[in-house]
Amino acid sequence: MRRLAWLLSALMMTLAFAQEAVTITDAQITKLATSFGPVAKERLTNWRAIMSNPKNRALTERQKLELVNDFMNQTPFKSDKEHWGKDDYWATPVEFLSTNGGDCEDFSIAKYFTLRALGVADDKLQITYVKEIKIYNEAHMVLAYFATPDAEPLILDNINKTIQPASNRSDLVPVYSFNGSGLWLAKQQQGRGQSEGSSDRIGHWKDLQNRMKGAT
Repeated sequence: MRRLAWLLSALMMTLAFAQEAVTITDAQITKLATSFGPVAKERLTNWRAIMSNPKNRALTERQKLELVNDFMNQTPFKSDKEHWGKDDYWATPVEFLSTNGGDCEDFSIAKYFTLRALGVADDKLQITYVKEIKIYNEAHMVLAYFATPDAEPLILDNINKTIQPASNRSDLVPVYSFNGSGLWLAKQQQGRGQSEGSSDRIGHWKDLQNRMKGAT
């Protein structure tokens, strides 16, 4: 818990957001690496390189999905109880990468913000709460990408690490989805589902965004 408290205070000066841009300085990476070790420096440096490389912004959106999905899925899965000492905690991308661990929410959130930094529009991305029914039979979270509003989404997941169309993921039953713009009921495999207003209704999401805004 002391580690968590230190990290949260450090993050107040770690992230800077300007539209889709995300920046983290060498000094900030070094400070985080002092607490969390060489893996934090490596992961944060590589993450920054992904977002700052003009060649990556010029990739097709499918290539961006592959790049980000593969990079984030290198992070070990750790439950919130094991990693943060809490039943449910949604980590920022810096927290996720610095501590080299997280659960399904953290994978999905980190992928979402990184793809936004690479120029993928908010209305094409939805963090999606699902139930996994074939192996774990429990709640799970993935990131869905919609090429068009009514398209079948592609699913970015930390369980099945290959990007698949939703119709190939019969193990997942969608419940609701959200992004920076809204909240949707998503009890279907294609299209966005029924709009339910602002995503600020989700307490953990609102808290996460407030923490990230406080870091600017």
